[in-house]
Parts: sequence; structure tokens; C-alpha cells
Amino acid sequence: MRVPDPEWPTAADWLRQGTEDPPAEPELAVIGVPLSITSISKSGAHQTPAAIRRRLAVLSTYHSERDVDVGDLAGVDHGDLDPQPSNKEIASAARDVVREAPMAVLLGGDNAITYPAMLGMAGEGIEGWGLVTLDAHHDVRTYEGRPGNGSPVRALIDAGLPGNQVVQVGIAGFSNSAAYRRWCDDVGIDVVTAAEVRFGTIEDVLVEAFDRLAMSVDHLYVDLDVDVLDSAYAPACPGARPGGLSPGELQAAAFLAGRNPRVRAIDIVEVDATRDVQDRTVDVAALCLLNAAAGLHERLR
Repeated sequence: MRVPDPEWPTAADWLRQGTEDPPAEPELAVIGVPLSITSISKSGAHQTPAAIRRRLAVLSTYHSERDVDVGDLAGVDHGDLDPQPSNKEIASAARDVVREAPMAVLLGGDNAITYPAMLGMAGEGIEGWGLVTLDAHHDVRTYEGRPGNGSPVRALIDAGLPGNQVVQVGIAGFSNSAAYRRWCDDVGIDVVTAAEVRFGTIEDVLVEAFDRLAMSVDHLYVDLDVDVLDSAYAPACPGARPGGLSPGELQAAAFLAGRNPRVRAIDIVEVDATRDVQDRTVDVAALCLLNAAAGLHERLR
């Protein structure tokens, strides 16, 4: 058992404190969305929000590389929605948390949460929002009924999100079809492949994406699909393949998203905690949450 050290506050203690003694003006709202029934393949992603919180107990609030202590942020953890929530339940919860604080972080769950969450936040004003995905996949599969984890981007565009207000970063080779790539091109989605990220830096790619979208949108939603990583780093991501991004790049992306003043929400999805090895992938997800909080700290301070 870890012996508590008053001079080494944990990230779990920080979030717990905000929940037990809610701040008058929250700066960060966190909520778990334990959804997996919409996954293309069998998934235990509904167990991941709890796993992320468990790993926060071994992580500190201090970002040594950026000299930022997220313990200074007024964060509130709203816990998890009921297991396998409906789209209506996800949309309602997302609408509430985004109204509460400058930024919300949603802990998935599979990538199907992106559609109802963003739609719930945007309401009737979806045309004023932009979407940035870090993902190995386009997520524009056709669907019938409830969109699954392979369809959230298509579903959002079907709901009125302009295609030219979507940027996809980290798209992998041999993980998508030619037909779906052509569909992305036809509707105006800006696609940046994993190879193109490696030609420069993730910072350059995202700053350019954020700057371009800032000319046409008021709010941004950032989808961090952890299967954008090289599969060597993500044993709990069934969709990850060799050649993806590194954990450091994904964490840098989370930080940049948190720092950007137009980013209202970030989701962290597609980790199946039941398939993890020594918590390697869950730790990446937890560190994405903390890096997003560190970016928000710089934004607000």
C-alpha cells in the first residue's frame, strides 16, 4: 500500500478534493462515459473510466517538463454515467458539463461517444463548432440506427457539421478503405496521415489545424482516440497498428488542446482496459487527461 506523502499530492486526490468540496467556479469538468456496446468488435472499454481514475492514484499533479501543477486548477469529477448510456443520456450530460466549466474531459468508452457528446454541447449551433480527431481511422463508416465507434464523424456531418471544419490527424496506412477516404475528400475533411506527422512535429500540425479552424469556428471539440498510437505502446487498443504515433506525441496533443482557448471539450477513447498489459495503455489515457489539464492551466493562468 502506498504511504501518503503530504508533499507528493496525487492526481486522484486532486480530483477527489474537487468532488468532495466543489469549487464555486469550476475550471475543469471530468465525466466518465462507460460505453462499449457500440464497438465494432467486442470491447471492455466501459471499464476504462474507472481504470483511469485508479491509475491517477500513482501519478502526481506536477508536470515537471512544463513546470505546471494542475493541482492549482479547480477540477470537478462527476463520476461515471450509468453503464452503456444511451445517446440521449450522453448528450444531456455533455451539455451540462460543458456549461459548468471552460473545458470538459470525457473519459470513454469507445469512440461512439464523440457523436452524442459533441452534438449535445453544440445544440442547435453545430455550424459554429470544429472537430479535431487524433485517430488511426476516419470513422466515417456507413451506419443504420445508432452510430457505432466506426461512424461518429460521418454521423456528425450528417447532423450538420461542415466537413471543412473537421481535421483528422494520425490516419494510418492499411487501416481505412479507399472509398471512405474519397468520402472524406468529397466533404472537405482535412486529413493528415501518421507519416505526414512524422515529417514535422505534432505541435506544428496541431497549431496549423487550430489556427485554420479558428477562422471559421467559435468552439472546438478534440477527440483523442488512443488507437492512433503505434500498437507497441497500446496493447489495450484493438485498432492500433505498427507505425502510429508515440505516447509523447499524443500527450503533447492533449496539452496543446487544453491550452487552446477555443477547445471546450476533449474525449479520450478506444482503450479496452480489460486487454491492457501492466496498465501501459491506461496510463497513456490518464496522462492525456493530466496533459490536457496542464494545457488548460496555462490557458487560464
